[in-house]
Amino acid sequence: MIHTVEQTTGAIQQTLHTTEMPDGVLYVPCCDRRESVCPPCAETDRADTYQLIKAGLVGGNGIPESVGGHPAVFATLTAPSFGPVHTRVVNPRTGKIRPCRMRRDLKPCPHGKLLVCTQRHTENAPCLGRPICLDCYDHAHHVVWNGWAGELWRRTTITLSRALRPLERTHGVKLRVSYGKVAEYQRRGVVHFHALIRLDRLDVDDRDAILAPPEAITAADLAELVAAITTTGFQTPEYVDTGHTWSIHWGSQLDVRPVNDVGTGELTSEAVAAYLAKYATKATEATGLPATGRMTGEAADHYSDPNTHLGRLVAYAWQLGTRPEDWTSDEQKQDWHDTYGRLRRWTHMLGFGGHFATKSQRYSTTHKTLRAARRVWHRTQRSDWRYRHDQAGHLEDDDTTLIVCDLTLAGIGWNTTGDAQLAADAAARAREHHALTKQERTTA
Repeated sequence: MIHTVEQTTGAIQQTLHTTEMPDGVLYVPCCDRRESVCPPCAETDRADTYQLIKAGLVGGNGIPESVGGHPAVFATLTAPSFGPVHTRVVNPRTGKIRPCRMRRDLKPCPHGKLLVCTQRHTENAPCLGRPICLDCYDHAHHVVWNGWAGELWRRTTITLSRALRPLERTHGVKLRVSYGKVAEYQRRGVVHFHALIRLDRLDVDDRDAILAPPEAITAADLAELVAAITTTGFQTPEYVDTGHTWSIHWGSQLDVRPVNDVGTGELTSEAVAAYLAKYATKATEATGLPATGRMTGEAADHYSDPNTHLGRLVAYAWQLGTRPEDWTSDEQKQDWHDTYGRLRRWTHMLGFGGHFATKSQRYSTTHKTLRAARRVWHRTQRSDWRYRHDQAGHLEDDDTTLIVCDLTLAGIGWNTTGDAQLAADAAARAREHHALTKQERTTA
């Protein structure tokens, strides 16, 4: 039930039962960020991420416009190689596709296969990202790297903050790096990070202030620091009963480029924000694993095909994350959860359990703030909500009633496939209309 209550007296003015609604339930958005699961909610999340990233580059949504002049770089950090895989490389000069893996040494691997591929693969070739020799590929290291990728990023940001000290001493100021980043799955099933990194001057008396660093410090200087600190790495804790550890470090493929001012240059602020927002709604679809919830033992067995690359990744994530049977104390359980237990919990994400879109505290606004502003905007469009604006243009709530809900979860999804299709079609038309309206406003 939904009650409209008078704030001063507590009297119930109106009661609405869900039995009076279609299907006897109140439909609300699922708020799933994954485009393959719910395109309408993913589009909302993508738009919020775009605004969040862009605000950290040009200002707005509570961020001063002066950030547009701060040094900023766009960095792509990848995982190391765990074995040769099929790739598609385009020659940047000629635009021609290079052979997948050409080698002069035709010596077979220990499993009797030549680690060579002379094909020029198409963009959607099913073999892309798959190991040339399935047995040579280190699947265990792969899923462990996914599981510890978030910790590697944390240590990298700490190293970057320490690398700023020579610049601080040279210019006599305190500096701070702020960032917004997203995670993306490569076709081989490992995550890599796209990060927008901005340099600010730190005010020790007001740490929330976002100030411009000295003009002598350029985006090229920041790019050199980011490229240098990607040597950060560490060893994982010893695995139970084996003492084996894995090295967690960044791969050799690194791309760090300065971000130019809005409207100029090749890499603009809008382009970076749109690029990051696009990947914030992706999941494991690129690897061939459908976006699902957490796996059970039965589901893990279903996907664990030893003859496929994806099947081995699922199998290793599940097996390495299984707690030893003789570990029964609470301390042992917590220790396992903090180290390798996360692999089993996140088997459906091939070991990666981090957030797909994250930011530092003072980079920009938050998703919570954007959602709250959207709720207020929707309410102001309704005639039964009494809002007014003061002379300064700020929104004031002049309503004297409260909405009190007594609801329980009835389920997720639509009752029939027909209802689901109608809802999907209506949402697709709404998105198309919004896109056309936005294009008309831009070209007008």
